[in-house]
Amino acid sequence: MDFFSDLSWLLPAPADFRKQCDSLTTTSGPLGRTVRTLATHALNEKQLGRLSRVISELSSGGADLSSLTPFRLGVIGNGTLDLIVPTLTASAARHGILLHSVQAEFGQTIQEALDPASGINRARPDAVLLCIDYRALPNLTTPQGITDAVTMIRTMREGFRRNGGAFSIVPTFAPPAESLFGSLDRAQPQSVRGAIDGLNRELAADVAKSSDVLFDVAALAETVGLANWHSPAQWNMAKLPFSATYLPLFADHVGRLIGAMRGKSRRCMILDLDNTLWGGVIGDDGIDGIKLAQGDAVGEAFLDVQRMALMLRGRGVVLAVSSKNTDAVARGPFQRHPEMLLREKHFAVFQANWNDKATNIKAIAETLSLGLESMVFVDDNPVERGLVREILPQVAIPELGDDPALYARAVLSAGYFETVAFLEEDRNRADLYQTNADRVALRDQAGDVEAYLATLKMEIVFAPFDSTGRARISQLINKSNQFNLTTRRYDEVAVEQLGKAPAVFTLQVRLIDVFGDNGMISVVICKPRDAKTWEIDTWLMSCRVLGRRVELMVLREILANAAANGIERVMGVYLPTDRNAMVRDHYEKLGFSRAGQPGDGSAEWWTIAADTEIEAPPMTVRRSAHDTLVPA
Repeated sequence: MDFFSDLSWLLPAPADFRKQCDSLTTTSGPLGRTVRTLATHALNEKQLGRLSRVISELSSGGADLSSLTPFRLGVIGNGTLDLIVPTLTASAARHGILLHSVQAEFGQTIQEALDPASGINRARPDAVLLCIDYRALPNLTTPQGITDAVTMIRTMREGFRRNGGAFSIVPTFAPPAESLFGSLDRAQPQSVRGAIDGLNRELAADVAKSSDVLFDVAALAETVGLANWHSPAQWNMAKLPFSATYLPLFADHVGRLIGAMRGKSRRCMILDLDNTLWGGVIGDDGIDGIKLAQGDAVGEAFLDVQRMALMLRGRGVVLAVSSKNTDAVARGPFQRHPEMLLREKHFAVFQANWNDKATNIKAIAETLSLGLESMVFVDDNPVERGLVREILPQVAIPELGDDPALYARAVLSAGYFETVAFLEEDRNRADLYQTNADRVALRDQAGDVEAYLATLKMEIVFAPFDSTGRARISQLINKSNQFNLTTRRYDEVAVEQLGKAPAVFTLQVRLIDVFGDNGMISVVICKPRDAKTWEIDTWLMSCRVLGRRVELMVLREILANAAANGIERVMGVYLPTDRNAMVRDHYEKLGFSRAGQPGDGSAEWWTIAADTEIEAPPMTVRRSAHDTLVPA
């Protein structure tokens, strides 16, 4: 058994997998969630191909797959793509994406990018996967080799952006397993390994300055071993750029990257306690009896789990506890055990009671104002995992196996927290959600909503789009799904163009209260519909601020700016998805009048006069210039 090629963090494929696939084509009603559940198994190459064909058949036949987010992917490569592309659709479904792939002809890379009439450019994909390996590059070991390679790849990226409107998924390069200088290989620029190391550094820096996405194939190959990743026989025979053994792993990484681009990454990890964060049962063994110590193999395995959790929290993942336990007993190790790395302060929500885990997870999601799709549940008990999978299929649950030494590897290898950009606000996210949980506690104590809002002493900050906030604005636009009226997506280049367009009104919104700075919590884009009308093209808000009437203040700002620009009315549109039902009544609650299309799944249009007066909740308003808004 190979941990990575077998995707060991996933459940094994069901024995009747083929039958379940076939039954999808004869089933009516919404099928997106069923397809995703079936994809969320450790499928081999043939099973991925079968499910991919079924998904494509369902999509072309008009089946209801609305719970999956559509994404069109172009794929180019210097090797054979025929074995790779069929694995991508099912792997993408695992991460909530309905993928349609457009495949270039064999070896057509530069040509596809530079020709506006090429098949990929005419298809107008959302992104293009550059499925190329080191054999596609110029002679790297010459003095100009690395520069020429970076230029070649940049030419492809710019060609697809200019001619097809797509950004690129850019790979790093896995060097061959064979060395020329032995241990000196990495230090010698005239060796392929040394040159590729330099190329990967330059490539990563170049991609980081753009809105393209880096795919660290080199790290993937190193994880499984270069000698395993590269198959000279399969390259010679079929021009497959890596061993077919790792097709499911490669496809899963592509799927998780696309999912991250569309806001599917998880944000919260919910941890069991007994035999998950420490060895033993705290209620039976006591603080002195649980296994959690240096020098003990089992105890160190659980310390690795805690270390992983702390590192994830440090990059913005919210931590919570769900344990069947007496609360005071469950908190004991966090308060008094000398070897504990995690402490109570690291958890946004601590649920230790005798409720079932599914009930607790729903309560955690409600407290944090996060959807269940944002949750990862880590529990050593297969019965508890099975129960939550059955009741809450939206929650991601890794298979941990029997060896606690592999628990941390299973969680991190699953890619639940994949990211395509990392900003300062991402680093602070865990603290933001933790303080939001404190706000919920204060609200429950206050009882009266008005009194609660007054105690928060809120200050709202409005500013147009600017260079400082651009990356965060784009990230929110591409990740926000629940409180998002249209779920239209714009990358950083588009956000920059919108911010500079004189006829477009843009707004980034921050909220500060007694608990601290909430960061950027809302983004608005209004475009002219005619000389007297603005259309709200995009309106999204963070669910962290639900119930605080921030939307009233945002609407006041929109209407005030509309009136100041001679606009007489503002129109809003609601485009329903499976994730944004919570804002179905948004415009109606704000006083808009219906302007067209009933709520039958199609677009709903609403209108309001620009001079409408909106009652303001207790909140101080501050407006920032383009260059003065400081990120949290």
